[in-house]
Amino acid sequence: MKYSLVLLALLSTLSFSEAINSSDTTVQSMPIMEPVVCPENISDNTMDLHQEELLEKDKDLLISVIGQGVAPMHTYSPAQAYALAKRAAIADSYRLIAEKVKGVRVDGQDLIKNMMVKRSTVRTHVQAMVKNANIVETTFKEGLCEVEMEIVLSHSQFN
Repeated sequence: MKYSLVLLALLSTLSFSEAINSSDTTVQSMPIMEPVVCPENISDNTMDLHQEELLEKDKDLLISVIGQGVAPMHTYSPAQAYALAKRAAIADSYRLIAEKVKGVRVDGQDLIKNMMVKRSTVRTHVQAMVKNANIVETTFKEGLCEVEMEIVLSHSQFN
């Protein structure tokens, strides 16, 4: 009697594990089209970490970012390495400004097999027109170029 119960439990476990191994499940999350709103009952400490400024009608809003760019390993001269790193840092600065002004669209997809994540893909997309941004400071140290860029927004620009 004991052996038949053990044999029955062993066979049911094997059949259950084969059913799991044969299933491939793809879970695809839908893109978020609306802004995510944080509940009000969260403690004040977390709210202070990420306070967003709003553009008011009478005031200008200054947005400042620091973009980074890395010089490629194989360049013909140090001047070429500097120029390429600076261009990458400027492009990164424009992207950071666009993210702050327009927001970021995030799409995600997960592939799950055997109750484990096999592949997880996250894609971000930003689309904006950035005009009148000014480079404040450029630094280049050890192959890393940092560009501080700022833009002043006023309410009249969006009418």
